[in-house]
Amino acid sequence: MRNEQIMKLNLFRKESLQRYLGTDKHFVKTLGAFDLLTLGIGAVIGTGIFILPGTVAATEAGPGVTLSFIVAAAVCALCSMCYAELSSSIPVAGSAYSYGNILYGEVIGWILGWALVLEYMLSVAAVSSGWAAYFNSLLNSFGLHIPHFLEGPYDPSHGTYINLWAVISVILIAVLLSRGMKSSMKFNNAAVIIKIAIIFIFIAVGLFFIKPKNYQPFTPFGANGVLHGATTVFFAFLGFDVVSSSAAEVKNPKKNMPIGIIGTLIIAAVLYMGVSVVLTGMVNYKQLDVANPVAYALKMVNQGWIADLLSLGAIVGMSTMMLSMIYSSSRLIYSIGRDGLLPSFLGKIDKSGLPENALWIVTIIIALMGGLFSLDELTSLVSIGTLLAFTFVSFGVILLRKRKDIPEGNFRVPLYPFIPILSGLACIGMMCFLHAKTYLFAGIWFAVGLLIYFVYGYRHSKLNKVR
Repeated sequence: MRNEQIMKLNLFRKESLQRYLGTDKHFVKTLGAFDLLTLGIGAVIGTGIFILPGTVAATEAGPGVTLSFIVAAAVCALCSMCYAELSSSIPVAGSAYSYGNILYGEVIGWILGWALVLEYMLSVAAVSSGWAAYFNSLLNSFGLHIPHFLEGPYDPSHGTYINLWAVISVILIAVLLSRGMKSSMKFNNAAVIIKIAIIFIFIAVGLFFIKPKNYQPFTPFGANGVLHGATTVFFAFLGFDVVSSSAAEVKNPKKNMPIGIIGTLIIAAVLYMGVSVVLTGMVNYKQLDVANPVAYALKMVNQGWIADLLSLGAIVGMSTMMLSMIYSSSRLIYSIGRDGLLPSFLGKIDKSGLPENALWIVTIIIALMGGLFSLDELTSLVSIGTLLAFTFVSFGVILLRKRKDIPEGNFRVPLYPFIPILSGLACIGMMCFLHAKTYLFAGIWFAVGLLIYFVYGYRHSKLNKVR
């Protein structure tokens, strides 16, 4: 574009809530409060609950890791209240992307959408690799093996070319989602119940093996250790925001969205703290810096059968996380296509009320990422994308309260404007703890995103047709 054209760009033109509601009405509204809770818990409670309490206790916080989870949950609680108000007042697909378009303007909405693309797709691709590792281990225990070249990402020097089970896991979840949300939620609800039951079994059995001396000293690394641990375990709670992606498919969203978002966080916090208290009571924290500390603790007290059960819980947990994130990814890509910022075929809803095109494009991309690439170096990008969205959502509550054209929802953040401001500042503070390499990768990602926006998105935006 020439300089004079760039000067005329209206980057902060805002979308209409009414247009979004009119477009999203083609979705089938099938989700209730319980579905939203299981969708959120499915995203938040994954294999991390069997790993983080132990490793953070051993390296950063000691038995005080429980306090670390309380601090992290408090920060997330601030964000969750902001999400609850926005999703209750703006019940449309797209989560922070759509909120950004309505409250801040198109370019901010695009940046938030691009950040969420990173969060959702990279999360699923990384988890699919973990799912494949657990599934391979399960097969091996029965004496079953697949060829080595199908067991890992593309790495000819080590003899692997594609992680077959990672690809298959993503495709199976997508097939389930393509059958409609009613069928998908039956599977998700049952899987989440199984996962929570396994966690409760661990807590119930572990209580009998707690030794009070293992809690001494409770904070061996001091308050700084607890706070540093909080910045680490904070990311265990990420995922509750996926609930807001479902707003267009929720029955009575003004009432049920706040229940789903805040309820997810409360349940997740209780489960994480319960596992932390029991785990650090069973085994001295110094012994927990291992790959799977919960399984290690159980074997230390001769409860290996529960350790085997945890492997099943891990596979189930990763499956529900993948379902939640692929679902959210497809609704996000649909929303961006709906607005014309990506090709419009992505914004189509089929006769069954599903964004089928967006779902399968997302599936193909995630399957290739999980099957061909090693994602260890890139997973930290999930954190920066999520925290950026959290920051804008937090401050967005202030902009929402000033909008007289948007009806008030059933939930309003208390202690306004203190909590939205505190929430935004807390998220910015968390971003300060990220490594410089993360900012380098993020800079490249957002530069590519802005290039796509200026070359394609701005010119094809639906807002060009209404103004």
